[in-house]
Amino acid sequence: MSVRRVLLTLLLLIALGQIARAQTPVTPPVLVTLWFDEEDYILPQDDDATKRLAEILTRLGIRATFKIVGEKARVLEQRGRKDVLAALQPHEIGYHSNTHSQQPTPAVYLQHAGWLEGTNEFLRRERQGAKDVARITGRHPLAYGQPGSSWAPQSYPALREMGIHLYLDEADQVGIDDQPFYYGGMLNVFKMRSTLARMELKGGTSLEEGKATFTKAADSVRSRGGGTVSIYYHPSEWVHTEFWDGVNFSHGANPPRSEWKKPGLRPASETEQAFADFEAYMRFIKAQPGVRFVTASELIAAYADQALRRTFTRDDLRGLAQAVQKEQSFQVKDGYAVSVADAFVLLTGALGAFGETAAVPEVSRLVSVDGPASAFESSAGPEVPKDIAWEAFMRTTQDVRRFLTRSGRVPDEVWVGASSLSPSDYLATLGSAVEAALSGHAPVTIERRSGRFTADHYVASDSQDLWSWVIFPEGFHAPDLMALARLQAWTLKPALLATAHVRRP
Repeated sequence: MSVRRVLLTLLLLIALGQIARAQTPVTPPVLVTLWFDEEDYILPQDDDATKRLAEILTRLGIRATFKIVGEKARVLEQRGRKDVLAALQPHEIGYHSNTHSQQPTPAVYLQHAGWLEGTNEFLRRERQGAKDVARITGRHPLAYGQPGSSWAPQSYPALREMGIHLYLDEADQVGIDDQPFYYGGMLNVFKMRSTLARMELKGGTSLEEGKATFTKAADSVRSRGGGTVSIYYHPSEWVHTEFWDGVNFSHGANPPRSEWKKPGLRPASETEQAFADFEAYMRFIKAQPGVRFVTASELIAAYADQALRRTFTRDDLRGLAQAVQKEQSFQVKDGYAVSVADAFVLLTGALGAFGETAAVPEVSRLVSVDGPASAFESSAGPEVPKDIAWEAFMRTTQDVRRFLTRSGRVPDEVWVGASSLSPSDYLATLGSAVEAALSGHAPVTIERRSGRFTADHYVASDSQDLWSWVIFPEGFHAPDLMALARLQAWTLKPALLATAHVRRP
């Protein structure tokens, strides 16, 4: 066979291989995040369970995220459990509050606090615990989750200041369709519900039921084109008959350390069965096609906010300007998502640039900001003009742009001379102004518009079910907390899986 013929044959085979790969369907990825709340600092057997679980997973080639309570880390240090800390080294570390269930818990001590004072209070109470976890484990915590359902929106800016960028837990305060989302400037794996796949540790049919639960959750994720399944445990579940904190801190109780009681222990045979079932469950999951275990850092990478890396064209800005005049909720585009706060920043920047250069810039870079700190209504009454002078609105836009830069959040109210607009009404009016600017001219006046903010539909209303954790005081409610949570829905948007994580089989 001639050299020419050999080369032609090779080129043909390469071309056929490329066609075959192009025709091979992409397997929707299933990312499984396995996390443990390492919190029981009363029962010593919890230490041993933690070590054994970490070693089982390491042997199986599975990395998990262990969220550690500050007091638990300090107790491990006091007990000299270097073996437990060594077993955790192949895995990733998260933070699970300073003292977990000792009163008051985060939602309790933040229930009456405003946005800024609540953020400072969370830092005051929680920063040291995170530092202790980092010092004792030798690893900076990458994720946080609240104790029980003691969630609070003021924790988000505080956590970012602490260098934590993933909110990893499960409760019902906020969520989007049982998949990861952005809220408060952080990736959230939270309120997963149908894509949560815990196997019970009760022996008997637990393993088979767990497999069925995971299969159902994974199938749901695949049907959406890929996503995440969340699985969580507490190491103490393998060894106790009741949670350590329920024994001591139920219904607002806060006994001194001298009166703390140990929870009951499971029979050794039950503990061994639970470990055996768990290992079998992990092996089953790992063997499923298209399934990959991911840690906190891998989740952050897989769901990186592409909007922050994107340049926005004038056509992009026009689409956002038109949308916010109709309804103000997150917008999902091709490969990225935009929150209402994102649109607020982009459109304010675009019109501000128009005021300086008489042209809307071709591209605008996005900077993430928080939502408003409190709710305000626009000025109303016959004395408030329906139309706003263009130059007056331009001055307002420049003022808002300076506020965003200095404060890092959407303003509570936006002033136009002696009258004010709610941020939602300002955004709707701003959308109209940007459309005018994109057409290349500045009108004499612009009509004052009313905004329709709907992103808060994804935030729960205050209810007894929301605060049903046994550690809360009897009848605990936090309506002010949930009002702040709805304001932070300005930052809410789905987290989209980066295409790099959609792998071929």
